[in-house]
Amino acid sequence: MPHHESPPMAPQVVVTSKNAAPSAEDVAQITEQIYTSKTSQASLDAAYALTDSLLNSVGFRGLNNYAVLPEISKAAADKKNAVRREGAMYALGALFEKFPAKARLSEIVFLLQHEALVPSALDCLADKQSAVKDGAKYALDALFGHLNAEGKVYGLLPVLEKYLSKSTGKWQGTVGALELIGRMADKAKMGMESLEVEQEKDVLREAMGKKLERLIPRVEAGMHDLKAEVSKQANKTMNSLTTLLQNDDIAPKVPLLVKSIEDPSTEAQRKAIHALSQTTFVTVVTSPVLALLTPLLERSLNTPTTTQEVLRQTVVVVENLTKLVHDPIEARAFLPKLKPGVQAVKDRASLPEVREIGQRALDVMNKAMKVDGDNAQTDDTMSKASAEDVASVLQNKSQQMVDS
Repeated sequence: MPHHESPPMAPQVVVTSKNAAPSAEDVAQITEQIYTSKTSQASLDAAYALTDSLLNSVGFRGLNNYAVLPEISKAAADKKNAVRREGAMYALGALFEKFPAKARLSEIVFLLQHEALVPSALDCLADKQSAVKDGAKYALDALFGHLNAEGKVYGLLPVLEKYLSKSTGKWQGTVGALELIGRMADKAKMGMESLEVEQEKDVLREAMGKKLERLIPRVEAGMHDLKAEVSKQANKTMNSLTTLLQNDDIAPKVPLLVKSIEDPSTEAQRKAIHALSQTTFVTVVTSPVLALLTPLLERSLNTPTTTQEVLRQTVVVVENLTKLVHDPIEARAFLPKLKPGVQAVKDRASLPEVREIGQRALDVMNKAMKVDGDNAQTDDTMSKASAEDVASVLQNKSQQMVDS
């Protein structure tokens, strides 16, 4: 947070008693100070004063009742007034810093009801005024630092994914979104902290691992961006995401795998496939590992110029990996993408040995997905609910609580 000048004393919201709700006039007065102060610190002090007043009285409901958040969005988009944009960022930062810890339902207001708040902060990272950029960074850091694991994965992460899917986003905002995703993955690394902290990491690591199927293509697109700053951050984020794998067989090959994503040439693909074919897999393979390896294997199987030897190695890798996929739900999520390529190898490979390996791999894949014999999977078989399904139900319930 910048402290450009010695600020005046923080403004006060006048209320009739300690827990009384401030009047609309009081809120309007303090809001005006946020957006017109001559220094960043004075703007932040006014934002703190408003935040404390709401927390000590009406809580998160005041965010909507006093139209605090729509006014922030409006000020953040004011292209003609840098002071208002700066004030909007410090107002967001103060709210993000103080509300989540004391009023968890505010996370729903920030990330679901007003999901444009985070994108507006990301866009402000591209502002020409350094004070606005500083305010935006403060706001994003404050939000990240005060969300719990569930809030990060099921609230913030979808907003970041959506931002990265936009073709009109600012490149500085793209770098910011990628950095936050990488920071989230780094936050999930196992360590030697307190039991509570490590349990929080477990939640974050497992939940993010389930989302790698969607995250990896998003980050991979950034790795191929023409803007050097974007591709550099995307590479760093991809390396952070690979720490979620928790697989000792794959860990030594991660740099080579990331290189094959960064450089999707035939030679890079060949080296990665060869390294995997020389690996003895003994650790159970879960969805994070499948999310990283499936695109590479699929590309190798479906590229017309792939040599017979590389095809053979690819099918061997598919067979060996699949033997260690113990969860049929996870198998059915990824293996169908590889099955057509393996089937084509089994049917059309020029070498009998390669066709035989293809048949073996198909048999193992069908067994893993439980689509053979007495274990046939039928359409009406109950399947595991996804994390997204559960999150959707919880969000609906939480929304009802916010509205009540």
